[in-house]
Amino acid sequence: MKLALGTAQFGLNYGISNTMGVTISEEVKRILEFAYQKGITLLDTAPAYGTSEETLGNSLPDPHNFLIVTKTPTFRKTRIYSSDGQYLKETLHTSLNRLKQSSLYCLLIHHADNLFLPNGDILWEAMEEIKAAGLVKKIGVSVYSPQQIDKILEQYSPDVIQAPINVLDQRLIKAGYLAILKKQGIEIHNRSVFLQGLLLMPVEEMPDYFNPFKPMLAHYQESIKEKGVSPLKAALGFVYCLPDIDYIIVGVNNKDHLEEIIASVSNIDTLERLDFSEFAIDDERLVNPSLWKV
Repeated sequence: MKLALGTAQFGLNYGISNTMGVTISEEVKRILEFAYQKGITLLDTAPAYGTSEETLGNSLPDPHNFLIVTKTPTFRKTRIYSSDGQYLKETLHTSLNRLKQSSLYCLLIHHADNLFLPNGDILWEAMEEIKAAGLVKKIGVSVYSPQQIDKILEQYSPDVIQAPINVLDQRLIKAGYLAILKKQGIEIHNRSVFLQGLLLMPVEEMPDYFNPFKPMLAHYQESIKEKGVSPLKAALGFVYCLPDIDYIIVGVNNKDHLEEIIASVSNIDTLERLDFSEFAIDDERLVNPSLWKV
C-alpha cells in the first residue's frame, strides 16, 4: 500500500478545507486501527504538529507494527552552532518520549534551508549520529523545491526525501527529479497531495487570496468532471500512478475520510490514461502553502 497517514490533524487545526478542527483521541484510535487493517503502515508526524506526537503515543496499540516518521525542530537563526546539534538530539528524545517509542523509522530535517546555513553540516552530523545509535533507521530531508534537492544532493546523502507533488505542483516530475532520486536509492515520500485540501474545494468556496488562480482551478474541476472523475480520485490518481513514489502521505480528520480515500485508490488504474500536464504551475504563490495569505 503506497498510502501513508499524515497526522498533522491529530494535533493542529490543519488544512485550508478543514472545518472539523483537531481530531479527537478516540477518533484517532479508530483511524489507526482501520489504517492498519487496510495495509497502511507508515505514519508521518512532527513536533511542529501541535500535540500530534503525544496523541499518537497515547493512541498507538502496544505492540504495533507502524513505521513512524518524525521531524526536527526549525532553527530560526542565521548560523548553526554545536549547541544546535545537541538540541536536535534532545528534541528527538523528546519525540521518542511523546510517541512512547524506543526508536523510529525515520527522522527528517523539517526545513531543508537549515542545512544550508553556515555550519549547517553540524545538524546533519547530529542526524548521522542518531542513526548510528540505532534511534532511527533512516534519515532525510523535507524539501519544498527542486533547487533544495540540488543543494542537498551536492552536500549530503539522505535515505529519504519528502517533497510536495500534486496535480498543480509537477516541478519534480517535469525536471526528472523522481528518476534521479530513485537511481540514487533514495526513498520518496510524497506530501501535499491535496494541496492542504485546496484541490478538493469548490472554487466558489476558496478564499479571495486564490482569485488570480480561480479560472485555472475552475477549468481543472470542469475537466475532471467531464471525465467522470471526482476531485479526490483525480488528486490521488495523479500521484498514485507515478511508479517512483514510495509513500503518498494523506491527512484525514476521521475514519470516514480514510475509508473514502482507500476506496478511491481501489481501481486507480483507470486514471493512467488521463493527462494532467496542462494544469502544472510553477507559481509558488499557489503551490507553496507557507506563502498563502488566507
